[in-house]
Amino acid sequence: MSGAPAPPAAPSPPPPLPKLKGKSWSARQVFAVLVSLCLGAFLLDAVVSLVDDTLILVFGIHVLTLIRGIVFLLAVFLAILTYALMGLTPMIPKRLFLPVTLFNPIAGLVVIPFLIYFYGRIQQVSWVISLCQVVFGLSVLRLVQGGSKFRWPFLSEKQLGTRRFSWLNLCGFLAVNAFVALPAVVVYLVVCASLAMDHLSEGFLALRSCGLTVQVRKYARNDGKTIQLFPMSHIGEPEFYRKLSESFPTNSLILMEGVSDDRDLLTNKISYKRMATSLGLAEQQKEFKPNRGEVVPADVDVEQFGTNTIDFLNLVMLIHSKGLNAKNVLMLTQYSPSPDFEEQLFDDLLRKRNRRLLDEIDSRLSQSDIIIVPWGVAHMPGIAKEIQRLGFHLQETREYVAIRFRSARNRTKAPRNGDSE
Repeated sequence: MSGAPAPPAAPSPPPPLPKLKGKSWSARQVFAVLVSLCLGAFLLDAVVSLVDDTLILVFGIHVLTLIRGIVFLLAVFLAILTYALMGLTPMIPKRLFLPVTLFNPIAGLVVIPFLIYFYGRIQQVSWVISLCQVVFGLSVLRLVQGGSKFRWPFLSEKQLGTRRFSWLNLCGFLAVNAFVALPAVVVYLVVCASLAMDHLSEGFLALRSCGLTVQVRKYARNDGKTIQLFPMSHIGEPEFYRKLSESFPTNSLILMEGVSDDRDLLTNKISYKRMATSLGLAEQQKEFKPNRGEVVPADVDVEQFGTNTIDFLNLVMLIHSKGLNAKNVLMLTQYSPSPDFEEQLFDDLLRKRNRRLLDEIDSRLSQSDIIIVPWGVAHMPGIAKEIQRLGFHLQETREYVAIRFRSARNRTKAPRNGDSE
C-alpha cells in the first residue's frame, strides 16, 4: 500500500575502535631503566645521607637514620645488580657506572683508618663522604644526560653498547675481581687490622706474618725496682703460656688477673673453652699456672660492677656457653641497655680493674724488687702510663707469639713443645 509507513532504518554499526598495539620492552630499554634506577638510588642515598649527617652534626638529632638505612639498602641492592650485569654484558658503559657501583664499598674501606686514628671525629668524616657522594652523583648524572636538562630514563638506549654478550668481557670481569680486586681488598684489610692492633694496644699486640704476637715490657726505676708487663690472651698456644711462666724470676711477685665472684652474681661462669676448642688453642686459665715466684690475686670482685655490666656479662656468657639458639637470640634482641651503658661497661671492665691493680702495685713495691703483671692486652696501655708516672722507664722488650697462624690440620698435629718465641 502506498500509504503505509516505511519501516525504521536499521541503526548503522558503530565505527570500529582503533587497535591498541601493546608496547613490548626490549632488552636495551630494560637495561636503560635499570641503570637509571641505580643512579637514581645512588643520588637519593647521597642526599638523604648528607641531610642526616648535617642534622646530627648541627642539632644532634637522628630523625632520618631509619629512612637512610632503607634507602642505603636499596642503593646497595641496585648497585650489586648493576655491577653483576656489567660482567655479563658490555652494553652498560663501565666508565660511567663502575664508579657508581663501587663508591660505597670504596668509601667503607677508606673510612677504616679514620675509625682507627680519628674515631672521635667519625661523624665529620661521614659528612664529608656524603658530600662527596652528592657531588660525584650529580657529576655522573650530568655526564649521562649530556647537560643539565632532566629526562627519564637518565641513560638513553643510544648510550648503551651494541653487543649484548661477550665472553671476553665476562672472562676479563671475573679475572679482575678474582685476581686483582679481591686480593687487594684482603691485603688492605690485613694492613688495617695490623694498624688497629698496634694503635689501640700501643704496640703491646701486633699482627705478624707468623701470627698474633705480644710485646713483654720491662720497666725499671732508679731504686732498682722493676715491673714487667706481660700482655695476656684468653686463648693461645700452650707453649706461649709455658714460656711466660718459665721466664718469671723465682723472687718475683706475680699480681694475677682474674675477677672473683664471691656472691655468685654470674649465672654463667666466664669461660673461653668453646672458642679455644674451635680454634685448636688452649685456655689461659687452664694452661697458665705460674710455679715460680709468689702469686697474689690483684683483681676486683664482680659485686663491684654495675648492675648493667653484670646483666650484660650473664647474657654474653650464656650465648657463649649454650650457643646461638632461638631462645638466646630472642633474649639478645630484647636486651636494651641504658644510654650510659657503654661508658659504665668500659669503666667496670677496664678502668676500675686497672685502679685496683695499681693500688696493689703501689702497696707491694716496698716488699718486692720484681713485680710481674700478666694481664690482658687491653689493660696494658693504661697500666704502662701509670707506672711511668711512678718513675719507671722502659728498659727492655721481648716478643712472644701468642697465636700462630697455621691450617687447622697442622694445628691439631702441632707438638705442644714447639718454639713460640
